[in-house]
Amino acid sequence: MSTLGKYCRAYPLSQLRKFPGWVERTDEARRIRKEIDGEIVELVRTLTDDDYVYLQLDYTVTDGIFVNENVIFNEITPEWIEFCQCVLRRV
Repeated sequence: MSTLGKYCRAYPLSQLRKFPGWVERTDEARRIRKEIDGEIVELVRTLTDDDYVYLQLDYTVTDGIFVNENVIFNEITPEWIEFCQCVLRRV
């Protein structure tokens, strides 16, 4: 069952990609359903700079509002926390 965190904040992916240590786990992005040759298939969506993702309370980044689902970034370092606090102004 999906768990909604106590706090998350949406950011355009372009802002997060400015972090020098950004390593994106594209295979963890949300799945989209698409019809191909009359058959419904699930594909990993392609993330663009304009897509919004969610910075969770534990400093992970998810492609959706739920904690521990579709985690596209989880390299939590002191530099990442400083970037979030100083550049993104997350308090």
